[in-house]
Amino acid sequence: MISQLDLNTLLHTQNLWLQSAFILAVALSVIFLLILIISWFPLAWAKRADRKALGFALDAIRFPISVSILLIACATIIRLFHLPDTLQNGAHKVFTSIDVIVWGQFIYRSSQFYLKTLSQQRREGSIIKPQTLPLLENVTAVLIILLMVYLLFIAWNIDMTAWLASAGIIGIAVGFAAKDTIANLLSGVFILADSPYKIGDYIVLDSLERGKVTQIGLRSTRILTRDDVEINIPNAVIANGKITNESAGRHVKSRLRVPVSVAYGSDIDHVRAVLLDVAQQEEQICQDPEPRVRFRQFGASGLDIELLVWIDDPEIRGRVKDSLNTRIYKRFAAENIEIPYSKHDLYIKSLPENITREW
Repeated sequence: MISQLDLNTLLHTQNLWLQSAFILAVALSVIFLLILIISWFPLAWAKRADRKALGFALDAIRFPISVSILLIACATIIRLFHLPDTLQNGAHKVFTSIDVIVWGQFIYRSSQFYLKTLSQQRREGSIIKPQTLPLLENVTAVLIILLMVYLLFIAWNIDMTAWLASAGIIGIAVGFAAKDTIANLLSGVFILADSPYKIGDYIVLDSLERGKVTQIGLRSTRILTRDDVEINIPNAVIANGKITNESAGRHVKSRLRVPVSVAYGSDIDHVRAVLLDVAQQEEQICQDPEPRVRFRQFGASGLDIELLVWIDDPEIRGRVKDSLNTRIYKRFAAENIEIPYSKHDLYIKSLPENITREW
């Protein structure tokens, strides 16, 4: 025979299990309904509108929502059984930790996908570009992990004061020890984001070093000079100086100036026609825009004139200038156009008395 107390206990236990099954069934039903609603309405609209980032987020959020609902149901079921406070608190901490990890994984995946999508759009003035994407992905991952660790410490009632103080002291020490490296890294981020030059561009530094950009890193930029010498320049130096990008502008073409001086008394119109003819015969220059000749000023020894031509690539600047100078010199000689040079006449006013002049 079963006593009344045992019967009541059995009925109570059965009732608890029925309630638990009911709560679990409701949780599963809510999960199914929410997934169905997300899939039919916002997710379907995002796919039709080609909103890739929104579609990815809506597709990925279904898992953390499902886990959170199940964890809430499990926590409710545990409270029904009136377990000891130690077990209930431990279960609550475990459930909270699982929830933090699941949502942290969702935020990490969504942020990485969103950054990649924005970098592919190449918006003007945006800091998110293919060059800065790896750095932004790493920074975002570190921030999300730090936030997750902080929330986990709070969930387990771990005091963060000592940890934060130690991290602050270490950060200050590292900052002082590596201030130059940090300055180069930050400058590299701004260079990659602002894009004052890109790989393949010809740049001229404040120190008049000119070369082709071969690599843009977070710490330094490398340029290859016309002497086939590679120069490694810290990004902080470049960021704080003036950079002339010969490959930038409305187009890759750049203007080449060829200064020349002719003697006073020369026929300016004839000189202008000769220079334009020389430019027309040079195959390495562009005919659009057309070559031009400008009479700049009256110089100390002659008339200063400048031939202006455009070239397709800054890399051939030296070669084209050499060719034009050679052609100009030969044509001026053939056309009897005098190129003045510095002349000095010495006049002796008188000689000392002890020196005998010999005639």
